[in-house]
Amino acid sequence: MKLYALCDQDMLDSKGVTLQEYIEIAKKNNAEIIQYRNKNADTSYIKKQLIKIRNMYDGFLIVNDAYELIEYCDGVHVGQEDLMLIDEDIHKAVKILRSVVTEDKILGISTHNEEEVLEANSLDVNYIGLGAFRNTSTKKDILTTLGKELDFIAEKSEHLVVAIGGVKLEDEFENVTYNVIGSGLLV
Repeated sequence: MKLYALCDQDMLDSKGVTLQEYIEIAKKNNAEIIQYRNKNADTSYIKKQLIKIRNMYDGFLIVNDAYELIEYCDGVHVGQEDLMLIDEDIHKAVKILRSVVTEDKILGISTHNEEEVLEANSLDVNYIGLGAFRNTSTKKDILTTLGKELDFIAEKSEHLVVAIGGVKLEDEFENVTYNVIGSGLLV
């Protein structure tokens, strides 16, 4: 399984792990993608962190939500709730994002169920994050998890699928391209 490392600033801070330490762990585990997520910082701080990561890491760098910083990374990942903040119509929201996140960049969105996966099939995105697979410490508000159902739903996607939410290095799926691992890399 290919690794997509989720570098969540709150997780780093709570575990006393530096950005450099996390990037080194991700590299040792052959992460092909690193997503930097920081839900609490301003844009200038996120920009500084992206530049630091870029200086330490040669793989694909994705930023969570901060699409205005696309020039500092290879792509953007946006959750369903954040898409709705751009426009209530998800199709319009993705078109707006694509006006900034051009075709030479990666655009990914979160999905949580079969209905959202089927809707994503008609969107101009490069991949979908599907989950949560199981409960996770970085997302306290998860009400339901997909468990083994994730792989069956992933099969319905026309895009690359990234398994998200509580995924571990040893988890394997038939219809998933990448496993997203966050704090699981630190154990």
